[in-house]
Amino acid sequence: MTAVPQSAGRELASPPKDGISNLRFSNHSDHLLVSSWDKTVRLYDASANALRGEFMHGGPVLDCCFHDDSSGFSASADNTVRRLVFNYGREDILGRHDAPVRCIEYSYATGQVITGSWDKTLKCWDPRGASGQERTLVGTYTQPERVYSLSLVGNRLVVATAGRHVNVYDLRNMSQPEQRRESSLKYQTRCVRCYPNGTGYALSSVEGRVAMEFFDLSEAGQSKKYAFKCHRKTEAGRDIVYPVNAIAFHPIYGTFATGGCDGYVNVWDGNNKKRLYQYPKYPSSIAALSFSRDGRLLAVASSYTFEEGEKPHEPDAIIVRSVNEVEVKPKPKVLPNPTS
Repeated sequence: MTAVPQSAGRELASPPKDGISNLRFSNHSDHLLVSSWDKTVRLYDASANALRGEFMHGGPVLDCCFHDDSSGFSASADNTVRRLVFNYGREDILGRHDAPVRCIEYSYATGQVITGSWDKTLKCWDPRGASGQERTLVGTYTQPERVYSLSLVGNRLVVATAGRHVNVYDLRNMSQPEQRRESSLKYQTRCVRCYPNGTGYALSSVEGRVAMEFFDLSEAGQSKKYAFKCHRKTEAGRDIVYPVNAIAFHPIYGTFATGGCDGYVNVWDGNNKKRLYQYPKYPSSIAALSFSRDGRLLAVASSYTFEEGEKPHEPDAIIVRSVNEVEVKPKPKVLPNPTS
């Protein structure tokens, strides 16, 4: 068993007992919500290194998100969408899909919960009607394929599915996508995350690449898009390429971290197309990443994602590291001095 080195951050006590599917910091505190294949959603206080609560589900939990500081929502492989209220130990089933629920987001703009499932639909729920399923479901929207990843910024929702489809919606008019796109990467999409400034999204694939995309469809807008290789190495003249499982944007600087099956977390400056930092290697695949609301902490899920099937692997761990400004702040462009 490889211990996580101190320089890598602090390991949280009482981690999940199986693969970590996602982790997210609260918008209000250093609370951290974690979903796992061990059928739980756990709430931690990351600063105090304390487990504050836990809910069991009927199947693996594939995603989770916060509602407020002490409650959240979960997406489970038992096909249910649940609301979890930690301070009262209470849960409600908001509703169901016809297959495992892969992704969940809460929109602060509309007060709705959005879920994406392997049943090839997106559903919107109003959690205020939680006593009866008919009252909570706002709408069901058919997708071209199974939903793999969702991301929200303001009223924009980006849906990435199997078959490399990407649908962009305006939450105020869900009747049809605002844009129907195809991933510019050739391989299966792993993760999509919107830029904090609302101008576009980053999308990662299983083949060690990230695409930087823009919503503006004008020629000038589309001229800014690009893709880059990452999370790969050359060994004995052969390229070894790893899936990029996670993308997390820094809330202050707009730079972003990626996590791959190579166990590395890299920080990138997308505007200047530069890597700013690489953290020391973690014991296992990076399954999920999240910056705290002020960008001072980075939560890392070091958790084998079964990309090579069943095999002995390091224990699943959640590491919370303090972020140094030098790791995430864009470096100013140095212009040549014309007088020299």
